[in-house]
Amino acid sequence: MARILAISNQKGGVGKTTTAINLAASLAAAEHRTLLIDLDPQGNAGSGLGVERASLTGSIYDCLISGRPIGEVVHQTELRFLDVVPSTPDLTGAEVELVNVEERERRLKDAVAPLVSSYDTILIDCPPSLGLLTLNALTAADSVLIPLQCEYYAMEGLAQLLSTVELVQGSLNRQLEVEGIVLTMFDQRANISHQVADEVRRVFPKLVFEAVVPRNVRLAESPSFGKPVLLYDIRSKGCEAYLALARELQRRRARRRSRVA
Repeated sequence: MARILAISNQKGGVGKTTTAINLAASLAAAEHRTLLIDLDPQGNAGSGLGVERASLTGSIYDCLISGRPIGEVVHQTELRFLDVVPSTPDLTGAEVELVNVEERERRLKDAVAPLVSSYDTILIDCPPSLGLLTLNALTAADSVLIPLQCEYYAMEGLAQLLSTVELVQGSLNRQLEVEGIVLTMFDQRANISHQVADEVRRVFPKLVFEAVVPRNVRLAESPSFGKPVLLYDIRSKGCEAYLALARELQRRRARRRSRVA
């Protein structure tokens, strides 16, 4: 059964979609059956994997609003073990359209259910907010992965996100866990990057991943070519960081399984 990870941070520009795309690609490169669901109306996760919006005949919006089977909107990517469910700007109105819908927080969970036996990991790229779409992702997920940029105000809003996770645990999804915090946009030359990294590790010693994602030109360029950095420049520091993150995530999963066994 797939483990479902919501990639969430209500602050924009923290490397959330970059993490979603490149972590998914890195898992797929290890022949790990992976699905990326784009729940952000901007649709960047889909376009970053080569999905052309003009050719779309359906998206996650249709699954949430009209109950279209999610299998009908799954797209294959250049990587054999990676599929993506794209989004469109229509998703912007989904929160309003779902307001009066019964069990509105569980629409994504119900939509994804038929696919959990077909993948090893399902990643959900959340919008930069704590609205109904993100609530749907947290309700559907087994855990939440939090990208945190190594810049000033990095921890602003983190407490609010963790508080939201606790609320979801208490009412909608008791099994939800915090998978961890991944530090992004790390600049080796900047004191502020080191200060933020040290502070986050001090406050959350058990949650922060060892793998750190640096600021990297190739990582920033790859979405414009519709490719994860793995297919754009496998030797780049950005690619190495996400491959390391994928390995670390798999080690954590193995430890979790051994504890259960």
